[in-house]
Amino acid sequence: MGARTKARKRALDVLFEAEQRDLDVAELLAKRVVEPGTEASLPQYAVDVVEGVLAHAERIDELLATHAHGWTVARMPAVDRALLRIGTWEILWNDDVPDAVAVDEAVSLARELSTDESPAFVNGLLGRIVVLKPTLLA
Repeated sequence: MGARTKARKRALDVLFEAEQRDLDVAELLAKRVVEPGTEASLPQYAVDVVEGVLAHAERIDELLATHAHGWTVARMPAVDRALLRIGTWEILWNDDVPDAVAVDEAVSLARELSTDESPAFVNGLLGRIVVLKPTLLA
């Protein structure tokens, strides 16, 4: 597993944990950053991902709600929701990651960590975001 793949998984862990425990994501992130050298510490890319998702959270959820036909963001499995937020941020606001890589990484994590239907759902929704990217950023 590559360094960025591990960092994405760690970012997913933070987003998922914050939601499940009803914690403020920024506070949990700060706690993880302050504990360097512990198992809970985060690689820099994980921090970048969580901060990016937080910075664009409202727009990301708006896009997911708009393009997830028949699904509300709240109805999505929590792991899928976090993966879709990470993938959408990487596609739209992180030029260092090719769109295909962002989609593939999210689908791989969905395959590993979520339901049997999740990889196809994540792939379809992020694929739609990729197709619409030029208009979404205009």
